[in-house]
Amino acid sequence: MSGGPRLQAPRGTFDVLPGDSPARLSLFNLCQGRLGGAGLQYTETPIFEDTELFARGVGEATDIVQKEMFTLEDRAGRSLTLRPEGTAGVCRAYVEHGMHKLPQPVRLWYWGPFFRHEAPQAGRYRQFNQIGAEALGSDDPSVDAELILLLAELLAEAGVRELRLRLSSLGTAEARRDYADELRAHLLAREDELSPEVRARIEANPLRAFDSAHAGTRAVLADAPRLLDRLTPEDAEHFAEVRALLDEAGLDYEVDPSLVRGLDYYTRTVFEFTSDALGAQSGVGGGGRYDGLVEQLGGPPTAGVGWAAGVERILLAAGGEPRRQAPPAVFVAWEDSRRTAFDLTRRLRQDGLTVQMEQAGRSLKGQLKHADRLRARFAAVVDDDGLELRDLRTGEARPVKTAADIVDAVRSP
Repeated sequence: MSGGPRLQAPRGTFDVLPGDSPARLSLFNLCQGRLGGAGLQYTETPIFEDTELFARGVGEATDIVQKEMFTLEDRAGRSLTLRPEGTAGVCRAYVEHGMHKLPQPVRLWYWGPFFRHEAPQAGRYRQFNQIGAEALGSDDPSVDAELILLLAELLAEAGVRELRLRLSSLGTAEARRDYADELRAHLLAREDELSPEVRARIEANPLRAFDSAHAGTRAVLADAPRLLDRLTPEDAEHFAEVRALLDEAGLDYEVDPSLVRGLDYYTRTVFEFTSDALGAQSGVGGGGRYDGLVEQLGGPPTAGVGWAAGVERILLAAGGEPRRQAPPAVFVAWEDSRRTAFDLTRRLRQDGLTVQMEQAGRSLKGQLKHADRLRARFAAVVDDDGLELRDLRTGEARPVKTAADIVDAVRSP
């Protein structure tokens, strides 16, 4: 009997299939090596948080809060939201667990699923995975430059093609507010030329006009005042030092005054990496400084800077042939000696070898063919008479007595 219509994953989500996993695991290991090697410690925060965290931290006037969050009410009537981004949760954890008492800056990295209700397209999903890095407790420009360089190196090593870096500064929150008033007046003077979406949020968030692709809006912005020209001397000096450090490191970038990012918590440095290989939706990762966010969430005044990069975007931009899982060193074949084969498999794994054993009821001939399909280097054949090791490249077979004999043969030059 049929159990009903075939079920599918919800729109905007995806399954990571066995053929996809080697590339993802390779990227995770790359992050662990690169970020851990730079002194960042791995952390995890809950997949859902109190909705207020994102309303306060991300900004009520942002598209994320207004349009894209998956919000639900639990049985106690509390409003919870599947996390749409990672920085707010990390800052909440920093405050909640008193991490300001630790040696500063506290340097963290994370990997995991995030959720936004937006139109699914290539490399962009409603459930997606991000790598993120945060450094809390220092406003030194070297922290900005270091995190930018770490992301640039990670993306390059991951094989992302046609990579570009855009860089700007939003100044302090006060300078940004003053500039927002100036930009708002400029937009209102030509309001009839703007897109309806930009007109709707002129009062709440005029800087988001820079994200618009609307031709009329772009024309209005062409002669708009520039925030980079309104930076305080301290902000301008900070931005100049970040650029000088990147210049000394040999990292190419473009200063883009229209780069504002989509979250309200950003101050000073903002940046975005794009890949021309992805077409119009070219963003791979980005971030910036958020010196007021921890205080906004109830903590002490704390400087912060960080970034996030999309796992699916990175893999798509890297292109090329998918990575294949490493073949086993040994395939354990057997016919009437299941327990002996199982014990041998366990012992070989304890000695550090990659091992698979027969578990599908094949004949011995079928098992050896399967070992060849797996690209195993050796087959250990277990039977009542003892143990034989076969070299699947040369066809040579010889008796062995113990698991240690197999380990020695596999590891010998």
